[in-house]
Amino acid sequence: MSTVDLTTDSFEQTVTKDGIVLVDFWAEWCGPCKRFAPIYDQSSDANPEIVHAKVDTEAHQELSAQFGITAIPTLMAFRDGIMVYNRAGAMAGPDLQNLVKAVEGLDMDEVRKQVAEQQAAQ
Repeated sequence: MSTVDLTTDSFEQTVTKDGIVLVDFWAEWCGPCKRFAPIYDQSSDANPEIVHAKVDTEAHQELSAQFGITAIPTLMAFRDGIMVYNRAGAMAGPDLQNLVKAVEGLDMDEVRKQVAEQQAAQ
């Protein structure tokens, strides 16, 4: 499966779906982003059941601001509509595959419980 370009209009609809969605915040001028792009594309091909999406931070600055993106590339992982990973920096292929496995292995009932506890504490 190829990567999906997200816009302000399509972002929420995409990341709130059931399943896993990876989102790469990037920019054309970013060297590390360019080096990470083929690794991300390979992950997309190897994991067709996972949505691999990209947000061009220059074209969609409002999304970058909404998520507090201060360094790129930044990779986020959502599962069943919940953000479970958010970190800046490019990854090597094996590290990205380990992340995919970790997100797949999450106990989402426990994650939902932790989210509810955090929200109650606010």
